[in-house]
Amino acid sequence: MKSYDIKSMTFVELETELSDKNLPAYRIKQLYEWLHKNSAVSYDAMSNLPQELRIYFEKNYPLFGCKIMNKQVSQLDETVKYLFELHDGETIESVLMKYKYGYTLCISTQVGCKAGCIFCATGTSGLIRNLMPSEMLSQIYRAQTDMDVRISNVVLMGMGEPLHNYGNVIRFLELVTDLGGLNISMRNITLSTCGIVPAIYMLLENRFQLTLSVSLHAPNNEIRTRLMPINSQYPLEELLVACKEYSLKTSRRISFEYALFKGVNDTEECAKQLAKILKGMHCHLNLIPANSVVGSTCTGSDTKAIKAFKDILEEKQLNVTVRRTLGSDIDASCGQLRRRITET
Repeated sequence: MKSYDIKSMTFVELETELSDKNLPAYRIKQLYEWLHKNSAVSYDAMSNLPQELRIYFEKNYPLFGCKIMNKQVSQLDETVKYLFELHDGETIESVLMKYKYGYTLCISTQVGCKAGCIFCATGTSGLIRNLMPSEMLSQIYRAQTDMDVRISNVVLMGMGEPLHNYGNVIRFLELVTDLGGLNISMRNITLSTCGIVPAIYMLLENRFQLTLSVSLHAPNNEIRTRLMPINSQYPLEELLVACKEYSLKTSRRISFEYALFKGVNDTEECAKQLAKILKGMHCHLNLIPANSVVGSTCTGSDTKAIKAFKDILEEKQLNVTVRRTLGSDIDASCGQLRRRITET
């Protein structure tokens, strides 16, 4: 976190940062609320702060946020996909989804990604940089303001690997759940990882009540390493031990993501192997009808194969669902919209 990135500071840090200004406590509270409750994009909007104070903040504390560069709205289910532009011209994606319980926003944590999963559009560009907490928060603020809705659930499953940006993600979690800010419940937050084992152990020490979602996508090391190179560094055996430990220490159910690819990981044998390695674990398995990605050799499984795979898992007493496909008429997969816009 940059020391002048005021939107990434906690309230206590903000008090410390501005202590030499001899501001009354209520002024600092007003500033914090403008940043995190009222989603102000500029100091000019902070109407109850004195003008000289706004000028001082503008000069010394630039606001790092994002602006809408492109927006797609699904005609099928009202899913909204945003391409946001950051202060340095880089772009990221977020997806707003409407459910019966309210609105969920899937946010990015990095510009690009270094994990290199072969089926992911984001990974084709590699990692460009980490996002600051303020930039993660701003995705929520911009979407709420644009759609005039209250976002109640957040998923860190957009561009990037959250646990490769560990420090900034932890700070984001602290800020987004703060009573003085958005006050989103930790139980309404999902963090998705491709399986950075050391960071999972670090995460469980915080005892966060968020949902840990692990991208599995294969029942054995041979297939998983082919799909996800990170598996050569953190193989399934180590990953599953970490997941069991996380679930035990936090009393939270692990969510496993499994995208199905034709002839690669959707066979009967794969289903049986998957049931075996997950047997007895406090978990839920999400089967994902995979999207096609330009440049990838992976093709999504058909409906018949997905059903057959699910039936085998249910016979083995696994808790399994097929993820509902949202935004199928727009650039649904993470990284696709960014790639299409930046390559034209």
